[in-house]
Amino acid sequence: MPVSLGPATPDCFPDILSFWLTATEVPSSTDDLAGLTTLWEHDPEAVVVARHEDAIVGTLITTWDGWRGGFYRLAVHPRYRGQGIGRMLVAHGEGRLRRLGARRLSFFAVASHDGAVAFWRRLGYQPDPEDLRFVRNLAPPGND
Repeated sequence: MPVSLGPATPDCFPDILSFWLTATEVPSSTDDLAGLTTLWEHDPEAVVVARHEDAIVGTLITTWDGWRGGFYRLAVHPRYRGQGIGRMLVAHGEGRLRRLGARRLSFFAVASHDGAVAFWRRLGYQPDPEDLRFVRNLAPPGND
């Protein structure tokens, strides 16, 4: 199945938000048009979209803050899982972050999602036993 990867553009942000409702199990308080727009204005190549024909079948957000790289919102449509799209997105993201100068990257996986945890382990990622995640939302969801 041919899949193309490329940066998202603002015209596809509504489609990405709809896609995430189908492809992810845990919605994020930052999943909104304002959040995607702000990210795109800061880094137009941060959101990568995988497409089959014209349909979005996967996404990955890759961020670089000058110190560490980060992955967010790796998602593959349920009908397309197990076909290598997630691995393609991760390889693309790792390459981008290496080119930007990242020497380490981090991401969050939903601990109760056995499939996601197994996916990351298959790619050689391991949880860091020293890290504890703290979160504080600064704005209510949908505040755009």
